[in-house]
Amino acid sequence: MSRLDDVLALVAVHSVSGHEARLAGIVESTLRANPLLEVERIGDNVVARTCGHHMTRLLVAGHLDTVPGDPGAAAIVDDRLIGLGACDMKGSLAVMLELALQETPRPVEVTWVFYAREEISRSESGLLEIGELRPDLLQADAAVLGEPTGGVVEAGCQGTLRVAIELKGSRAHTARPFTGRNAIHRMGLLISRVASYKPRTVVVDGVSFTEQLQVVNVGGGIAPNVVPDLATCTLNHRVAPDRSRDEAMSSLVQFLDGLLEDGDVVTVGDWASSAKPELSNKHIAELVKISGASPRGKVGWTDVATFSELGIAATNFGAGDPMLAHRSDEFVTLQELDKFAGALANWLG
Repeated sequence: MSRLDDVLALVAVHSVSGHEARLAGIVESTLRANPLLEVERIGDNVVARTCGHHMTRLLVAGHLDTVPGDPGAAAIVDDRLIGLGACDMKGSLAVMLELALQETPRPVEVTWVFYAREEISRSESGLLEIGELRPDLLQADAAVLGEPTGGVVEAGCQGTLRVAIELKGSRAHTARPFTGRNAIHRMGLLISRVASYKPRTVVVDGVSFTEQLQVVNVGGGIAPNVVPDLATCTLNHRVAPDRSRDEAMSSLVQFLDGLLEDGDVVTVGDWASSAKPELSNKHIAELVKISGASPRGKVGWTDVATFSELGIAATNFGAGDPMLAHRSDEFVTLQELDKFAGALANWLG
Protein backbone atom coordinates (compact mmCIF):
# COMPACT_ATOMS: atom_id res chain seq x y z
CA MET A 1 0.00 0.00 0.00
CA SER A 2 1.15 3.53 -0.72
CA ARG A 3 0.73 6.51 1.56
CA LEU A 4 -2.23 7.57 -0.59
CA ASP A 5 -3.95 4.27 0.23
CA ASP A 6 -3.36 4.97 3.93
CA VAL A 7 -5.00 8.38 3.59
CA LEU A 8 -7.90 6.91 1.64
CA ALA A 9 -8.55 4.44 4.45
CA LEU A 10 -8.91 7.34 6.90
CA VAL A 11 -10.92 9.56 4.55
CA ALA A 12 -13.40 6.72 4.03
CA VAL A 13 -14.29 6.84 7.73
CA HIS A 14 -17.02 9.41 8.44
CA SER A 15 -15.74 11.74 11.16
CA VAL A 16 -17.61 15.02 10.93
CA SER A 17 -17.22 16.97 14.18
CA GLY A 18 -19.04 15.17 16.98
CA HIS A 19 -18.91 11.83 15.17
CA GLU A 20 -15.27 10.82 15.60
CA ALA A 21 -15.84 7.73 17.77
CA ARG A 22 -15.33 5.18 15.00
CA LEU A 23 -12.16 6.83 13.69
CA ALA A 24 -10.83 7.25 17.24
CA GLY A 25 -11.35 3.50 17.73
CA ILE A 26 -9.41 2.70 14.56
CA VAL A 27 -6.58 5.01 15.59
CA GLU A 28 -6.48 3.53 19.10
CA SER A 29 -6.33 -0.08 17.91
CA THR A 30 -3.70 0.81 15.30
CA LEU A 31 -1.45 2.50 17.86
CA ARG A 32 -1.76 -0.38 20.33
CA ALA A 33 0.09 -2.56 17.81
CA ASN A 34 3.32 -0.79 18.83
CA PRO A 35 4.48 -2.20 22.20
CA LEU A 36 6.70 0.85 22.75
CA LEU A 37 3.69 3.13 23.08
CA GLU A 38 1.51 3.83 26.09
CA VAL A 39 -1.93 4.46 24.60
CA GLU A 40 -4.80 6.21 26.36
CA ARG A 41 -8.32 6.91 25.12
CA ILE A 42 -10.05 9.96 26.58
CA GLY A 43 -13.51 10.30 25.10
CA ASP A 44 -12.98 10.41 21.35
CA ASN A 45 -9.37 11.50 21.77
CA VAL A 46 -6.36 9.20 21.62
CA VAL A 47 -2.91 9.91 23.09
CA ALA A 48 0.09 7.63 22.56
CA ARG A 49 3.49 8.18 24.17
CA THR A 50 6.90 6.65 24.36
CA CYS A 51 8.04 6.58 27.96
CA GLY A 52 11.78 6.01 28.00
CA HIS A 53 14.51 7.97 29.74
CA HIS A 54 15.20 10.80 27.31
CA MET A 55 15.02 14.31 28.72
CA THR A 56 13.42 15.86 25.63
CA ARG A 57 9.80 15.24 24.65
CA LEU A 58 8.30 16.35 21.34
CA LEU A 59 4.59 16.30 20.65
CA VAL A 60 2.77 15.87 17.32
CA ALA A 61 -0.97 16.58 17.23
CA GLY A 62 -3.77 16.40 14.70
CA HIS A 63 -7.55 16.58 14.73
CA LEU A 64 -9.73 13.65 13.69
CA ASP A 65 -12.77 15.59 12.53
CA THR A 66 -13.74 17.12 9.21
CA VAL A 67 -16.26 19.68 8.06
CA PRO A 68 -19.52 18.19 6.66
CA GLY A 69 -19.35 16.42 3.31
CA ASP A 70 -19.44 13.04 1.59
CA PRO A 71 -16.44 10.82 2.40
CA GLY A 72 -17.75 8.20 -0.03
CA ALA A 73 -16.72 10.33 -3.00
CA ALA A 74 -12.99 10.03 -2.22
CA ALA A 75 -10.73 8.60 -4.92
CA ILE A 76 -7.08 8.27 -5.86
CA VAL A 77 -6.39 9.95 -9.19
CA ASP A 78 -2.81 9.64 -10.44
CA ASP A 79 -0.61 10.93 -7.60
CA ARG A 80 -3.29 12.58 -5.50
CA LEU A 81 -6.06 11.62 -3.11
CA ILE A 82 -9.18 13.72 -3.64
CA GLY A 83 -11.81 13.69 -0.91
CA LEU A 84 -13.29 15.21 2.22
CA GLY A 85 -10.57 15.76 4.80
CA ALA A 86 -7.72 14.62 2.56
CA CYS A 87 -5.93 17.92 3.02
CA ASP A 88 -7.44 19.01 6.35
CA MET A 89 -6.04 16.89 7.78
CA LYS A 90 -6.17 13.15 7.23
CA GLY A 91 -3.08 13.27 5.05
CA SER A 92 -1.06 14.38 8.06
CA LEU A 93 -2.89 11.90 10.31
CA ALA A 94 -1.88 8.99 8.07
CA VAL A 95 1.77 10.04 8.26
CA MET A 96 1.51 10.44 12.03
CA LEU A 97 0.17 6.90 12.37
CA GLU A 98 2.88 5.54 10.08
CA LEU A 99 5.68 7.13 12.10
CA ALA A 100 4.07 6.27 15.45
CA LEU A 101 4.09 2.59 14.52
CA GLN A 102 7.84 2.54 13.86
CA GLU A 103 9.57 0.64 16.66
CA THR A 104 13.01 2.09 15.92
CA PRO A 105 14.25 3.89 19.06
CA ARG A 106 14.43 7.68 18.80
CA PRO A 107 16.72 10.10 20.66
CA VAL A 108 13.68 11.88 22.12
CA GLU A 109 10.40 10.87 23.70
CA VAL A 110 7.40 11.41 21.44
CA THR A 111 3.74 12.10 22.22
CA TRP A 112 1.15 11.56 19.50
CA VAL A 113 -2.20 13.32 20.02
CA PHE A 114 -5.28 12.59 17.90
CA TYR A 115 -8.16 14.76 19.08
CA ALA A 116 -11.80 15.44 18.31
CA ARG A 117 -14.01 18.45 17.53
CA GLU A 118 -11.50 20.99 16.22
CA GLU A 119 -13.71 22.23 13.38
CA ILE A 120 -16.49 23.55 15.63
CA SER A 121 -16.69 25.84 18.67
CA ARG A 122 -13.43 25.90 20.55
CA SER A 123 -15.24 25.24 23.83
CA GLU A 124 -16.01 21.73 22.54
CA SER A 125 -12.44 20.91 21.48
CA GLY A 126 -11.09 17.50 22.35
CA LEU A 127 -7.71 19.08 23.00
CA LEU A 128 -9.25 21.14 25.80
CA GLU A 129 -10.89 17.96 27.08
CA ILE A 130 -7.50 16.27 27.34
CA GLY A 131 -6.04 19.38 28.95
CA GLU A 132 -8.76 19.40 31.59
CA LEU A 133 -8.76 15.68 32.41
CA ARG A 134 -5.11 14.74 31.80
CA PRO A 135 -2.93 17.83 31.38
CA ASP A 136 0.16 15.71 32.04
CA LEU A 137 -0.32 14.02 28.66
CA LEU A 138 0.20 17.31 26.82
CA GLN A 139 3.50 18.33 28.42
CA ALA A 140 6.32 18.69 25.90
CA ASP A 141 9.36 20.77 25.01
CA ALA A 142 7.83 21.66 21.64
CA ALA A 143 4.82 20.66 19.57
CA VAL A 144 3.87 20.37 15.92
CA LEU A 145 0.26 20.72 14.83
CA GLY A 146 -0.22 18.86 11.56
CA GLU A 147 -2.50 21.41 9.91
CA PRO A 148 -1.93 21.64 6.14
CA THR A 149 0.93 24.05 5.43
CA GLY A 150 2.44 22.70 2.22
CA GLY A 151 5.49 21.49 4.14
CA VAL A 152 6.35 25.03 5.26
CA VAL A 153 6.50 26.06 8.90
CA GLU A 154 3.52 28.36 9.47
CA ALA A 155 4.44 30.03 12.71
CA GLY A 156 2.04 31.23 15.39
CA CYS A 157 -1.54 32.05 14.50
CA GLN A 158 -4.03 34.88 14.47
CA GLY A 159 -6.51 35.47 17.24
CA THR A 160 -10.18 35.58 16.32
CA LEU A 161 -12.66 38.03 17.82
CA ARG A 162 -16.41 37.76 17.20
CA VAL A 163 -18.43 40.86 18.06
CA ALA A 164 -22.21 41.35 17.99
CA ILE A 165 -23.51 44.88 17.39
CA GLU A 166 -27.05 46.17 17.95
CA LEU A 167 -27.96 49.57 16.52
CA LYS A 168 -31.10 51.29 17.75
CA GLY A 169 -33.65 53.26 15.74
CA SER A 170 -37.23 54.46 16.18
CA ARG A 171 -40.23 52.57 14.84
CA ALA A 172 -42.58 54.33 12.40
CA HIS A 173 -44.94 53.68 9.50
CA THR A 174 -43.10 53.29 6.21
CA ALA A 175 -45.48 55.85 4.66
CA ARG A 176 -44.19 58.36 7.22
CA PRO A 177 -40.55 57.32 7.80
CA PHE A 178 -39.59 60.87 8.83
CA THR A 179 -41.41 60.26 12.13
CA GLY A 180 -38.99 57.50 13.03
CA ARG A 181 -35.40 56.40 12.42
CA ASN A 182 -34.40 53.40 10.34
CA ALA A 183 -31.94 51.20 12.25
CA ILE A 184 -31.13 49.18 9.14
CA HIS A 185 -30.11 52.36 7.32
CA ARG A 186 -27.80 53.09 10.23
CA MET A 187 -26.41 49.59 9.92
CA GLY A 188 -25.77 50.20 6.24
CA LEU A 189 -23.33 52.94 7.16
CA LEU A 190 -21.53 50.62 9.56
CA ILE A 191 -21.33 47.87 6.95
CA SER A 192 -19.90 50.35 4.45
CA ARG A 193 -17.29 51.37 7.01
CA VAL A 194 -16.26 47.74 7.53
CA ALA A 195 -16.15 47.18 3.76
CA SER A 196 -13.63 50.02 3.54
CA TYR A 197 -11.35 48.44 6.17
CA LYS A 198 -7.69 48.41 5.17
CA PRO A 199 -5.94 45.38 6.71
CA ARG A 200 -3.18 46.07 9.19
CA THR A 201 0.03 44.12 8.73
CA VAL A 202 2.50 43.68 11.56
CA VAL A 203 5.78 41.78 11.81
CA VAL A 204 6.19 39.63 14.92
CA ASP A 205 9.51 37.84 15.43
CA GLY A 206 10.32 38.36 11.77
CA VAL A 207 7.01 36.89 10.53
CA SER A 208 4.23 38.96 8.94
CA PHE A 209 0.62 38.75 10.07
CA THR A 210 -2.19 40.59 8.28
CA GLU A 211 -5.36 41.35 10.21
CA GLN A 212 -8.83 41.10 8.65
CA LEU A 213 -12.31 42.39 9.49
CA GLN A 214 -15.55 41.11 7.95
CA VAL A 215 -19.30 41.39 8.50
CA VAL A 216 -20.47 37.77 8.72
CA ASN A 217 -24.13 38.13 9.70
CA VAL A 218 -26.86 40.81 9.55
CA GLY A 219 -30.42 41.00 10.85
CA GLY A 220 -33.32 43.39 11.31
CA GLY A 221 -36.82 44.27 10.26
CA ILE A 222 -40.23 43.76 11.86
CA ALA A 223 -42.82 43.95 9.11
CA PRO A 224 -43.01 45.16 5.48
CA ASN A 225 -44.72 48.38 6.53
CA VAL A 226 -42.69 49.24 9.63
CA VAL A 227 -39.52 51.28 9.87
CA PRO A 228 -37.23 48.98 11.91
CA ASP A 229 -36.07 50.17 15.30
CA LEU A 230 -33.31 47.55 15.68
CA ALA A 231 -30.64 46.16 13.38
CA THR A 232 -27.93 43.67 14.24
CA CYS A 233 -24.73 42.40 12.73
CA THR A 234 -21.83 40.16 13.67
CA LEU A 235 -18.23 41.04 12.90
CA ASN A 236 -15.30 38.65 12.75
CA HIS A 237 -11.90 40.20 13.38
CA ARG A 238 -8.70 38.24 12.78
CA VAL A 239 -6.08 39.68 15.12
CA ALA A 240 -2.28 39.65 14.92
CA PRO A 241 -0.27 38.12 17.80
CA ASP A 242 0.84 41.52 19.09
CA ARG A 243 -2.66 42.36 20.35
CA SER A 244 -4.69 41.13 23.29
CA ARG A 245 -8.47 40.84 23.22
CA ASP A 246 -8.89 44.21 24.95
CA GLU A 247 -6.46 45.89 22.57
CA ALA A 248 -8.23 44.42 19.54
CA MET A 249 -11.61 45.48 20.90
CA SER A 250 -10.41 49.00 21.61
CA SER A 251 -9.03 49.29 18.09
CA LEU A 252 -12.31 48.06 16.62
CA VAL A 253 -14.42 50.55 18.57
CA GLN A 254 -12.07 53.32 17.49
CA PHE A 255 -12.43 52.21 13.85
CA LEU A 256 -16.23 52.50 14.20
CA ASP A 257 -16.00 55.95 15.77
CA GLY A 258 -18.98 58.14 14.93
CA LEU A 259 -21.27 55.23 14.11
CA LEU A 260 -22.01 54.01 17.64
CA GLU A 261 -24.35 55.99 19.90
CA ASP A 262 -25.75 55.79 23.40
CA GLY A 263 -28.18 52.90 23.55
CA ASP A 264 -26.33 50.80 20.97
CA VAL A 265 -24.92 47.53 22.29
CA VAL A 266 -21.54 46.01 21.42
CA THR A 267 -20.90 42.52 22.82
CA VAL A 268 -17.92 40.18 22.53
CA GLY A 269 -19.40 36.87 21.46
CA ASP A 270 -16.19 34.86 21.28
CA TRP A 271 -12.45 35.29 21.58
CA ALA A 272 -9.70 32.80 20.77
CA SER A 273 -6.24 34.10 21.59
CA SER A 274 -3.43 34.35 19.08
CA ALA A 275 -0.01 32.73 19.37
CA LYS A 276 3.44 34.15 18.72
CA PRO A 277 5.78 32.40 16.25
CA GLU A 278 8.10 30.84 18.86
CA LEU A 279 10.90 30.65 16.29
CA SER A 280 13.50 31.12 19.03
CA ASN A 281 12.62 27.69 20.43
CA LYS A 282 15.50 25.45 19.35
CA HIS A 283 13.24 22.58 18.32
CA ILE A 284 11.04 24.76 16.14
CA ALA A 285 14.12 26.46 14.71
CA GLU A 286 15.43 23.02 13.79
CA LEU A 287 12.16 22.18 12.04
CA VAL A 288 12.44 25.37 9.99
CA LYS A 289 15.94 24.29 8.96
CA ILE A 290 14.75 20.81 8.04
CA SER A 291 11.86 22.19 5.99
CA GLY A 292 14.27 24.10 3.77
CA ALA A 293 11.88 27.05 3.49
CA SER A 294 11.44 30.39 5.24
CA PRO A 295 8.65 30.35 7.82
CA ARG A 296 5.48 32.36 7.30
CA GLY A 297 2.73 33.52 9.61
CA LYS A 298 -0.32 31.31 9.96
CA VAL A 299 -3.42 32.79 8.35
CA GLY A 300 -6.28 32.02 10.71
CA TRP A 301 -6.55 30.48 14.17
CA THR A 302 -5.26 27.04 15.13
CA ASP A 303 -4.63 25.08 18.32
CA VAL A 304 -1.06 26.33 18.29
CA ALA A 305 -2.69 28.99 20.50
CA THR A 306 -3.95 26.28 22.86
CA PHE A 307 -0.43 24.90 23.26
CA SER A 308 0.83 28.45 23.77
CA GLU A 309 -1.65 28.89 26.63
CA LEU A 310 -0.22 25.70 28.15
CA GLY A 311 3.27 27.17 27.96
CA ILE A 312 4.36 24.87 25.12
CA ALA A 313 6.14 26.29 22.07
CA ALA A 314 4.26 25.04 19.01
CA THR A 315 3.97 25.56 15.29
CA ASN A 316 1.85 24.49 12.32
CA PHE A 317 3.48 22.04 9.92
CA GLY A 318 1.70 19.47 7.80
CA ALA A 319 0.95 17.94 4.41
CA GLY A 320 -1.35 19.62 1.91
CA ASP A 321 -2.10 23.08 0.57
CA PRO A 322 -3.87 25.19 3.23
CA MET A 323 -5.79 27.00 0.46
CA LEU A 324 -7.66 23.73 -0.24
CA ALA A 325 -8.93 23.21 3.30
CA HIS A 326 -12.73 22.88 3.62
CA ARG A 327 -13.24 22.85 -0.15
CA SER A 328 -15.34 20.17 -1.85
CA ASP A 329 -12.40 19.31 -4.13
CA GLU A 330 -9.67 19.27 -1.49
CA PHE A 331 -6.80 16.87 -2.11
CA VAL A 332 -3.35 15.87 -0.95
CA THR A 333 -0.56 14.61 -3.22
CA LEU A 334 1.87 11.75 -2.73
CA GLN A 335 4.75 14.21 -3.04
CA GLU A 336 3.32 16.33 -0.22
CA LEU A 337 2.91 13.28 2.00
CA ASP A 338 6.45 12.06 1.28
CA LYS A 339 7.90 15.49 2.01
CA PHE A 340 6.01 15.80 5.29
CA ALA A 341 6.91 12.28 6.38
CA GLY A 342 10.61 12.83 5.66
CA ALA A 343 10.75 16.16 7.47
CA LEU A 344 8.79 14.98 10.51
CA ALA A 345 10.85 11.79 10.83
CA ASN A 346 14.04 13.86 10.61
CA TRP A 347 12.76 16.24 13.30
CA LEU A 348 11.94 13.40 15.66
CA GLY A 349 15.36 11.85 15.06
